[in-house]
Amino acid sequence: MKELSKVASQVQASTTLAVDALAKQMKADGLDVIGFGTGEPDFDTPENIKEAAIKAIRSGETKYTPAAGLVPLRKAAAQRLKADCGVDYAENQIVIASGAKHNIFAALMALINPGDEVIVPAPYWVTYTEAIKMAGGVPVVVYADEKAGFKITAAQLEKAVTDKTKLFILNNPSNPTGMLYNREELRSLADVCVRHDLYIISDEIYYRLVYDNGEFVSVAALGEAVKERTIIVNGVSKSYAMTGWRIGFTASSKEIATVMANYLSHSTSAPSTISQYAALEALNGPQDTVDHMRDVFQERRDYIVGRVNAMEGVSCLSPEGAFYIMLNISKLKGKTLGGRVINNGDDFSLAFLEKGLVAAVSCVGFGAPDFVRFTYATSMENIKEGMDRLEKFLKS
Repeated sequence: MKELSKVASQVQASTTLAVDALAKQMKADGLDVIGFGTGEPDFDTPENIKEAAIKAIRSGETKYTPAAGLVPLRKAAAQRLKADCGVDYAENQIVIASGAKHNIFAALMALINPGDEVIVPAPYWVTYTEAIKMAGGVPVVVYADEKAGFKITAAQLEKAVTDKTKLFILNNPSNPTGMLYNREELRSLADVCVRHDLYIISDEIYYRLVYDNGEFVSVAALGEAVKERTIIVNGVSKSYAMTGWRIGFTASSKEIATVMANYLSHSTSAPSTISQYAALEALNGPQDTVDHMRDVFQERRDYIVGRVNAMEGVSCLSPEGAFYIMLNISKLKGKTLGGRVINNGDDFSLAFLEKGLVAAVSCVGFGAPDFVRFTYATSMENIKEGMDRLEKFLKS
């Protein structure tokens, strides 16, 4: 048999989905596992959004749409970006895809030539580096440590730029750290990108989930020179509890949007038509459910951060956005917990799942081996029980 694709064979499975799958299997086997793995809101999709999907089915809206998505949905996405972020786009600059992850992949395929370098700040979402390699690019990781709030500086970005650099990936607010770049920090990073003529993929999927009355700033709002080289990635999964509906969108120049739409037309074509009508209602309909979910997430964040920082041997920063904490386990390295010697996040996560019956995600695959990610997109009941189990596990 001839060998498989070298590119495809080098792609690693998503660690977040792998942990979730193992936890679900353990649950199916009758074990009382609490999941802090997948970044998925525990809220149900709001009723008005579900009703819009049902109406679309009953009205016969079940045919193909244009590859870039329904025109009314593209207009709604543009209007939402204008209202929330102060950036102007026409509907022909918006591309709808099967989730923000799919949009990121399509954007990379539209931008990258073989050998192009892409700068990725770490800790990073695991998909970025794998998707870059799938598109033929070379990920260049720039690490921001906890003391820096997990945020890279303009000087670090500048140092990483070479004559092969094509693109900078920005995730704001961040998965897995929950950090949020402020306006001044974004301006300094954007200035480097403009000076070196770099594209920016700005993943802003968590932009509605910012806490303590913090200000979210879209990098594309910093001026025309930044906007013209930025591809905003957004969607409905996190803010509207619509992960399974699989609708994301990008906003970019018309040229990039056209290339992305052409690429999608020969791969998946447009997403589910019914899901698009549901997303249309999400973006155009009442937004009060988003505010409610954000307030609940903030309450959960405050609780989990307080519990963690009261425990011996671990700690975490208080995230400014998204719904994750980064559990610092560096003080546990070399110790034995749950029958395993802890050398990194992989060891801790496996031991905690096996002995503590709690699923959390090792950040080895996120470029941060001394950390484990916990999501607080789960009920307060689960969070309290999970923290009790963590406290007990640390004393084992």
